[in-house]
Order: sequence, then structure tokens, then C-alpha cells
Amino acid sequence: QVQLVESGGGLVQAGGSRRLSCEASGRTGSRDRMGWFRQAPGKEREFVASIRWSGGLPDYADSVKGRFTISRDNAKNTVFLQMNSLKPEDTDVYYCACGTLTTYYYWGQGTQVTISS
Repeated sequence: QVQLVESGGGLVQAGGSRRLSCEASGRTGSRDRMGWFRQAPGKEREFVASIRWSGGLPDYADSVKGRFTISRDNAKNTVFLQMNSLKPEDTDVYYCACGTLTTYYYWGQGTQVTISS
């Protein structure tokens, strides 16, 4: 079993920055990919970024490329999402997830990020 705990959400002014963290506990095994997703009320969950514990290039949604950076600290079992140049449309609940390229099996509880204009 894998448990994921997100932190770092809050209220940010447009144009500002915020860093989210996701600490993983338990054995991820072959579920090597960590992802960030976001979801607004009444909308489908949207992929934001992903990275593998074992390395390789991260993936990003077009909407966040050049503004968000995903990174990992394997020693701390923690994945980060650095969000820069934030826009009001980035307001969402952000979720951390663990899985494979095609399926995410474990999800965190989410952390609210609100961007004020």
C-alpha cells in the first residue's frame, strides 16, 4: 500500500509562485511514476505533470509547460511541483498520484491552490 500526502497549497496572487510537495510512504514497487493532477468543481481531473522515480524526462501538460516544474527527491520519497507565473485559471485542487504510464493506482487527498487576480 502506498500513501501520498500533499502539502503546500494556499492562496497566491496572479503572477506569483507556489511549490507543492507530495510525500510517499510504502513500497511503490513497479509503480514508478509520480504524477500531479488537478481538478476544479464540476470538471474532469486534468493531468499536469509526471516524473519517474528511476529517472528520465518529465512530462507536462501543454497548459503548464514553461511555468511548472516537477522534480523529485528520492532520498525523501518526495515529489515537488514548482508553479510559477500562476494564473487565475490554475485555481484547482491539486492531487498527487502514483502508478504507471497508463494507470495511477494511488492518490493523495488533494491540496487547494487558489490564484487571486
